[in-house]
Amino acid sequence: MTASTARSARDVPGCDTSGLLHIHQLFRRAFSDAPALVRGVPAGDTARMRVVSAHVREVAEGLHHHHEGEDLLLWDTLEQRAPACALHVGLMRSQHAGVAALLRDLDGALTAWEADAAAPARDAVAARLDDLHRLLDLHLGQEEDAIMPTASSVMSQREWDQLHAHGMAAIPRNRLFLQLGWLVDAMPASERSGWLRTNLPAPVRLLWHTVGRRQFAAHRARVYGA
Repeated sequence: MTASTARSARDVPGCDTSGLLHIHQLFRRAFSDAPALVRGVPAGDTARMRVVSAHVREVAEGLHHHHEGEDLLLWDTLEQRAPACALHVGLMRSQHAGVAALLRDLDGALTAWEADAAAPARDAVAARLDDLHRLLDLHLGQEEDAIMPTASSVMSQREWDQLHAHGMAAIPRNRLFLQLGWLVDAMPASERSGWLRTNLPAPVRLLWHTVGRRQFAAHRARVYGA
């Protein structure tokens, strides 16, 4: 296949959206675990609070950037090319607005907890995370059922890959292996090796196995208190 043919193939309608499922697995795991992580911090334990608060802030920021990419690159395209999907897109926009409001509430609750590691501030953070988890679980399932099939038929691979590029651009370079670790950790164990072979170039896989995997394991143990 020539370079021009490859470019043309990436620009015709029809794309593989399955990678989004792994992103959704990551957010489901993170926001399912987060309330218990917060509630497990002893009142007044400032050191542990800072570790957990930083983790919650990181996953919340990741969700914000993920939704920002969809808002910028996905909804208008689907409404224009698949008018029958407009009601579903409207629901997605509404749910994104709801998630954004909860993320703002979470940010305020985290700020209060970081200033005062007492139980009431801690419990307010956990309550906001409970709310986020409920809405996010509903939203992700509906996006998988109603949006992904339509996107796979009307968007090109080049257009779909812009979503991934937008998300990657938001990750600081020194956090890349940690983010990769959380993504892989959320996958079923039987899928991890195959996913790494398919999605990472050989030099990056080597770095992951020799450096990144240990780096992530230490970070994960710190976050989960293991």
